[in-house]
Amino acid sequence: MISKFLYFIGKSTINFIYMLGDFTIFQIKLFFLLFKPPYRIKLLLEQIKFMGYGSVGVIFLTSFFTGLVEAVQLYQGFHKFGVQDFMGYTIFISIVKELGPVFAALMVVSRGVSNYAAELGSMRVTEQIDALDVMAVDSKQYLIVPRILATIISMPLLILFFDAVANLSAYFISTVSLGVNGYKYLDNIRHFGEFKDINQSITKGIVFGYLISAIGTYIGYFTTGGAKGVGQSTTKAVVVASIAVFMADYILSTIFLILS
Repeated sequence: MISKFLYFIGKSTINFIYMLGDFTIFQIKLFFLLFKPPYRIKLLLEQIKFMGYGSVGVIFLTSFFTGLVEAVQLYQGFHKFGVQDFMGYTIFISIVKELGPVFAALMVVSRGVSNYAAELGSMRVTEQIDALDVMAVDSKQYLIVPRILATIISMPLLILFFDAVANLSAYFISTVSLGVNGYKYLDNIRHFGEFKDINQSITKGIVFGYLISAIGTYIGYFTTGGAKGVGQSTTKAVVVASIAVFMADYILSTIFLILS
């Protein structure tokens, strides 16, 4: 029993190291394709429209209700100490530094990255990717590079949009429904808030955008097993990309704390 358990742990570790090495080599190859013509601007703009503009609706709904819930929950704690008028900065910093980047990235994973994996997986199992390679078209440059670049560009903008909507909804429910002093709410944000807080949110957006798009396209590109494999790749891409977001969030938050 113990030997089987140790075998499973060892095999899983070796497989993970192998996959991580293969993923890293694949990303290095993609990096050099960024500087190799032809530059497919039209494809890039199409993917920005899909990933950025297409995600605005779900980001708006998520951010709007996140701000409402954040205000209601924090009000309960602040009200016990009679300092509910000072909720503004706490809500602002929690949304900008953590909730905005993480929730926005998870929404993009569920909507966009899953699409990347499913689309590329379907193209792989139906041999469309092989057809591109046969026609001397670099399938990685044609299919993957525009998607990664589009997500890197779109993710920070979506996060800023999330931050804005969430903070506005939190301010609205706090002042209109919960009776918080609106002037003190905003004054605390102006007094304690710093531009570097927003910079950290943007930095997380760039990192998250790269990670989730790189993972989704990589898994989809190497899909095997027909229609069943496409479904498995899509599920795997969503799970792995979501875990990567939380891991990267912790690492980046620690780095920002050390540098502050």
